[in-house]
Amino acid sequence: MPDLGPHAIFILAAYGVTFVAVAALALAIVADDRKQRRLLADLERRGIRRRSASAPAKPDARKAAKPPRRRP
Repeated sequence: MPDLGPHAIFILAAYGVTFVAVAALALAIVADDRKQRRLLADLERRGIRRRSASAPAKPDARKAAKPPRRRP
């Protein structure tokens, strides 16, 4: 172990607190992901679908009827 001098306890404590904080954030992210996936599965089971999962809308008839522009 490297010599950390007279501030070794403070340095090691700072690393320990940082490690615990990062681990807690990672666990919170994993727990939230599981919760969101459960909620999404429940909504899909009840028949509520995401907009991105629906069929694409039909193109507007007016836009399809316009002839292409000609360059002079």
